[in-house]
Amino acid sequence: LPSLSLWLRLICLSLLCLCLCLPKDSSARRAPKIPRCPATCSCTKDSAFCVDTKAIPKSFPPGIISLTMVNVAFTTIPEGAFSHLHLLQFLFIENNDIQALSRYTFRGLKSLTHLTTDANRHDLSVVCLLLRDLRGNSFRCDCKIKWLVDWMEKTNTSVPAIYCASPFEFQGRRIHDLVPRDFSCISADFAVYETFPFHSVSVESYEFSGDQFVAFAQPDSGFCTVYAWDHVEMVFRRFHNITSRSAVYCKPVVINNTLYMVVAQLFGGSHIYKWEEDPQRFVKIQDIDTTRVRKPNFVETFQLDGEWYFIVADSSKAGSTSIYRWNSNGFYSHQSLHPWHRDTHVEFLDVGGKPHLILSSASQPPVVYQWSRSQKQFAFFSQITELADVQMVKHFWVRKVLYLCLTRFIGDSKILRWEGQRFIEIQTLPSRGSMVVYPFIVGLRQYLILGSDFSFSRVYLWDDLTQRFQPFQELNMRAPRAFSLVSVDNKDILLAASFKGNTLAYQHLVVDLSAK
Repeated sequence: LPSLSLWLRLICLSLLCLCLCLPKDSSARRAPKIPRCPATCSCTKDSAFCVDTKAIPKSFPPGIISLTMVNVAFTTIPEGAFSHLHLLQFLFIENNDIQALSRYTFRGLKSLTHLTTDANRHDLSVVCLLLRDLRGNSFRCDCKIKWLVDWMEKTNTSVPAIYCASPFEFQGRRIHDLVPRDFSCISADFAVYETFPFHSVSVESYEFSGDQFVAFAQPDSGFCTVYAWDHVEMVFRRFHNITSRSAVYCKPVVINNTLYMVVAQLFGGSHIYKWEEDPQRFVKIQDIDTTRVRKPNFVETFQLDGEWYFIVADSSKAGSTSIYRWNSNGFYSHQSLHPWHRDTHVEFLDVGGKPHLILSSASQPPVVYQWSRSQKQFAFFSQITELADVQMVKHFWVRKVLYLCLTRFIGDSKILRWEGQRFIEIQTLPSRGSMVVYPFIVGLRQYLILGSDFSFSRVYLWDDLTQRFQPFQELNMRAPRAFSLVSVDNKDILLAASFKGNTLAYQHLVVDLSAK
C-alpha cells in the first residue's frame, strides 16, 4: 500500500507539470488589434481626413462614415479601392490630379449617399462609374438628385438602369427616364427680417412721393407711428408719430397727391389728419362724429364712380358702422349701416362690376351689402352663411375665380368659392384663437395666413391641382392682429402687427431645394 500511494502521487505531479507547460490560446491571451489611423490622415470617431497620401490606405479605424482625400500623390484609383469601407456614406475627392479610374472603383459602397469630386480631371466619368457601381441600391428620387437628371439630359450620357424607390409618383421609374421638369424644387421660406420694439393692433402700407411707408397703431402709447423704408440700409426707420390717445386703426389714403390719415380711437373721438411738407408733420383737419362711431374696430377705404369713401366698422352696442365720402374739402357722413350688431370688420369687393361690402359681426353671421348706383347707397343683399363668431372675411382671386376666407376665434375657418349665384364651402382650416386672416400673392404664389392667439400662426399655400390650400409654414408671433405685404427693392416683406409681443417683419425667401 505505501508503494501504491507513492505511485499515485507521482502521477498527479506529472499531470500538473504537463498542464503548466501547455501553450495558452493566443486569442485568450490578448484582444485583436484595432486598425490605427493612417499616418497621412487625421481621424475622429467617424471621419478621416487624408492629405498628401501616396495610396489609398488599406485600413482605417472601425466606424468611418466620411472620408476626405486632398492633394493625393497618385493619379489612378484602382478597382475596389474603397471596398473595405463598408459603412462609408460621404466621400470627398478634391483638389487632386486623378487621371484614371477603374471600371469598378466604387464597387461595394452600398451606404454611400454623397460624392464630391471637385477640381479633378474626370468628374463626369466619376459619376458614370459611381452609377454603374451603385446598381441595386434604392434611390429616393427627390430634389437632391435633380442635378444628376439635369446633367444626364445635357450630356446625353448612357447610364445603367437605376430605379427610383420613392417618392410614390416616381416609384419604379428609371432615373434615366426622368426629366428636370418632373421636379418641383423651388420653394420658399418666411424668415424674420426686422423686429419693431412695440406692440401694435393695425399695420397699413402705402406709397407716397416715391417712397414706401407703413403705419402702425400702438395700443400702449396710443400713437399712430409711421415708418419709412431706407433704400440704403434696407430696413424700415421711424419717420413720424401722430400723437393720439387710444389709436386702434391708422388708415392712410392718398387723394389727388395729398396724404390723409384716418385715426380711429377708442376714447377721445376719431380724427382725420393731413400731411404737410413744410414743415413735415400731420395736421388734424377733421373730427369724426362720436354719436355714430363709438368703438371703432376697423377702417376700409375704397373708390366708387370716381369718388373716395371710407367706412368704419363700429363694435359697440350703441354705435353703427358708418360710411364717409370725400367732397374736396374733407370727408362727410354718407350712410349708416348695420346698427346695433357690434361689427368687427368690413371688406370691400367688386363682383361682376357691382361693388359690395361684407360686414363681419360679433352678434350675427356675416352679411353682404350691394351698391345701388341710382340711389348712391349700399342696400342689404344677402347673408353669406349661418356661421357665427366670424371675426373677419377677406377675399382673393385665383384664375378669375372669387374666394372668401372666413376666420373664426372658436370654430374652424372656412374657404368659400363663388358659384355665380352663391358662395359654397370648399375647405375647412383649423384656426382656434384666430382673429385675423390675410390672403396675399408673392410672384405666382397665392398664400393665406391665419393668425392665432393660442398657437403658431399658420401660412398656407394654394395648390392649383387640388384647388385647396395646403399647410406651408408656421410662424411664431404673439396675438397677431393685422398683416400687410410690402414689395420694395426686390424684397417681399410681410409685416405682422402683434398685440402682445414685438411687431415683426418677415422676408419671403426663395429656396432652391435642388442646390447641391
